[in-house]
Amino acid sequence: MLSRMTNEPEQQIGVGTPDAFQRLWTPHRMAYIQGENKPTGSGADDGCPFCSIPSKSDEDGLIVARGESVYAVLNLYPYNGGHLMIVPFRHVADYTDLDAAETVELAEFTKRAMRALRQASGAHGFNIGMNQGEAAGAGIAAHLHQHIVPRWGGDTNFMPVIAKTKVLPQLLADTRRMLADAWPAA
Repeated sequence: MLSRMTNEPEQQIGVGTPDAFQRLWTPHRMAYIQGENKPTGSGADDGCPFCSIPSKSDEDGLIVARGESVYAVLNLYPYNGGHLMIVPFRHVADYTDLDAAETVELAEFTKRAMRALRQASGAHGFNIGMNQGEAAGAGIAAHLHQHIVPRWGGDTNFMPVIAKTKVLPQLLADTRRMLADAWPAA
């Protein structure tokens, strides 16, 4: 592929002004953009994926670890390789609606996720947070979930900055297996 690259703009009929950029297509992202598998309402029986994932095998549901009140699952549309979410089993939308046991286990799973990501992939840092409500950017606002995004020094390159595209070096099933193997015991 590199042998074809030149300094001359490539003529691409029908795509606008010719430029020197190669195109990297990510059609799987269209499912997320169009809201595929997004709940139809706010109830647990309205197609909530976070309510249905626990009924699947860990491999099929991309579940890394299960606790009493919460579980750790890979994000289907990750910002970075190893992007995990900690999700309560109970269908609850707001952080303030968690009971004491759920709050404690969510915090403990966050710490364990960080340890697993450091061990498995050498993460240098993390972005951790929750978007509460659609107005705050929650893709699935009806079911609380906390994001744990591993970061590495220099992990922002031209792809996300220029092309709004993230290159992930590993399949989700392989990442799930790696993190499940590295998940620390309670």
